[in-house]
Amino acid sequence: MMSNATKFEELTNSLISRRAFLKKSFSIGSLALMSTTLGSIAAYSSQSFFNFTKVDCNNNDTITLPEQYTWNIVSKWGDPMWSDVEEFDQTSCGSHESQLKSVGDNNDGMELFVTSDNKTLLAVNNEYTNHKIIFSNRKSLLPENEEDILKGMYAHGVSIFEIENSNNQWNLVKDSKYNRRITPFTKMEITGPAKGHSLMKTKEDKDGIYAKGTWNNCGSGRTPWGTYLTCEENFNNYFSSSDKNFKSTDELHRYGVRTREIGLNWAKADSRFDLSKEINEPNKVGYVVEIDPLTPNSTPKKHTALGRFKHENAELVISKDGKIIVYMGDDERGEYLYKYVSNESINKVKDKSTLLSNGNLYVAKFNDNFTGEWLLLDTQTTGLSSKAEVCIFTRLAASKVGATTMDRPEWIASNPKKNEVCCCLTNNKNRGIKTNKGGDKVDVDKVNPRKNNKYGQIVRWKPRDNNHSSVYFEWDLFVVAGNPNVHDDNNRGSKNIDKENMFNSPDGLKFDKYGRLWIQTDGNYSNSGDFRGMGNNQMLIADTNTGKIKRFMVGPKECEVTGLSFAPDYKTVFVGIQHPGERLGSNFPDNGNNKPRSCIIAIQKKDGSEILT
Repeated sequence: MMSNATKFEELTNSLISRRAFLKKSFSIGSLALMSTTLGSIAAYSSQSFFNFTKVDCNNNDTITLPEQYTWNIVSKWGDPMWSDVEEFDQTSCGSHESQLKSVGDNNDGMELFVTSDNKTLLAVNNEYTNHKIIFSNRKSLLPENEEDILKGMYAHGVSIFEIENSNNQWNLVKDSKYNRRITPFTKMEITGPAKGHSLMKTKEDKDGIYAKGTWNNCGSGRTPWGTYLTCEENFNNYFSSSDKNFKSTDELHRYGVRTREIGLNWAKADSRFDLSKEINEPNKVGYVVEIDPLTPNSTPKKHTALGRFKHENAELVISKDGKIIVYMGDDERGEYLYKYVSNESINKVKDKSTLLSNGNLYVAKFNDNFTGEWLLLDTQTTGLSSKAEVCIFTRLAASKVGATTMDRPEWIASNPKKNEVCCCLTNNKNRGIKTNKGGDKVDVDKVNPRKNNKYGQIVRWKPRDNNHSSVYFEWDLFVVAGNPNVHDDNNRGSKNIDKENMFNSPDGLKFDKYGRLWIQTDGNYSNSGDFRGMGNNQMLIADTNTGKIKRFMVGPKECEVTGLSFAPDYKTVFVGIQHPGERLGSNFPDNGNNKPRSCIIAIQKKDGSEILT
C-alpha cells in the first residue's frame, strides 16, 4: 500500500504539472508556491495586499497587531443592550432576565448593516456557553435550577445591536430601536420543501409550519437584498430523553442526537427537548435562518431548502444567469460540502427571500484529477421518498450519492475579483482511520491528503465557464497548513507555509472587496509538541494569486478568532474573539480577577486611513 507521505508527494507533483489549470485563473498558491500573476489579476496583486508588519506568534493574553494599528472593545458577553438592565455581574454572571436583554455569549459569525437613517448595526451569532464560567456561581459549575437553565438558553441565539463611532472608538448603543435578541424561544417560519411535512409536526405545532428558536449558531452570511443568515451547527447536544427505555433512530444517530443528558438540562425547562416526548423536534433545527435586522419585529425564516446539517456558514453569490448560489459546509469529521441553486433568477421575483426556499441542493464530489462535480440530491438520486426528506435528512442523502467525505468543511468564501471559492477544511483526526457516523469511508485522497489530519488545509475551486450554476468545477489546494518547526515530512505543510507564517486549523474565512483572503484559526494553542511555535489562535491575510500568506493578528490565550466584518469605508475591521480563557487560563478582556468574556473588537489604523493601505 502506498504510504501517506508518498501520496502527499504525488499530490504535490500533480499540482506543479497542472499548467493548463493555472491558465484558467488559478495561480498555484497550493502545495507548490508559485509567483504567477495572470492578466487582469495583476491589478489586485500589489504590495497593498501586505502593507503591514508581520506579527509574530505568541502566547500573550491580549490582542497583538502590527505597530500601525490599534483596537478597542465594541461589545462583550453580558453587556446590556437596554438601559433598564444592570451591568454584567462578575460574581453571578447575571440572571435569565438580564441575559435576555444583554449581548449573548461566545460570539461567532457576524455581519454589518447600515440602515436608511444611516445607523450602523451588527448582527452577531451567540454559539454556546462555557459552563465553568457562566455557572461559576454554582458549586457544580452546571445549571442547578430552572433559573440557571434559562440563563444558559438566553445566552444562545443572535444579538442585533446598533454601534457608533465616537472619537475613533466603536461602542454599542443602548436602547436603539434596532436592538434585538433572538433566542431558542423566538418563533420562526419554516419555508421550503419540509414545511408542513409530517416529520416537522409536534404537539405544539400540529401543522409543521413554524419552529421555536435557534441555537448553536456558528457561521453567518448575508443576502444581496440586505438580510442576515445565521447557521445552526451543533444543535444535537441540547436534546435528551427522560425515558430510559426510549429507542433512538438511525436518523438521530447520524446527526449525533443522544438520549443521555450531558449537563445542559434544557429538557427540564422545556419538554420539546425531551426526545421521548417530542421525537420530531430535532427535525426543526440544523438549518440556515434568515433574519431582517432592519425590521426588529420581523419573523425569522428557517430555509429547509438549504438542507439540514451542522452548518458552518452560508456564502451567497449570484451566478451568470442571475440565480442565487449558496455554498455551505457541514462541520463534522467526514461530512460534506454543499451547494444550493435557486430555481428563479434574482431579477424575476419580487419577494427575494423566496429564492432561498425554491431550488435544488447539491453535494460535492472531488475527483483525484482535480476536477469535481456537484451531485444533485433529489428523490431519484437518493431514493428518499420526497424532497422534504432530502432536506430533513440531508446527510443521509449525501451518503447515498457517493459524495466526497471532507475534513470538517468550515467557512466558505467567494472572491469578488475572480471566480474562485475557498473553503477551510479545519482538521480531521479520523481521516484514514475510521468512518463517519453514516459508515462512509474517510480514506486519504487528493483533497484530504493526510491521515490523522492535525493541521487542516484550504481547498479552492473554480466553476466551469465561470458560472456558479455549473455542476462542474476544477479545484486545487490553496494551502496545506503544517509546522516546519517540528516536521520535515508532509506535516510541515505546503511550500507557502514557513516558520514565519505557520498556523493550524483554518476556520473563519472571508474575502475583502480587494480580493484579499482573511484566514482565522480555531486550533491547538498549546504551543508545544506538534504545535510548538504556533502560539495562540490568529488571523492571517493571503493573496490567492501568488499564494503568499502573512500573519496580521494574534488573539489572547485560549481563544478562537472568528467572525469578520468591514465598515463601509474600510477604515475599521470588526473581529470576534470567542471563548478567551475557556480553560480558565485568561481573564481577557477585563483582566484582573474578572471573568473571561467573549467579545467583538474594532481594529483601525492609527492614522485613520483605510485598513491595509
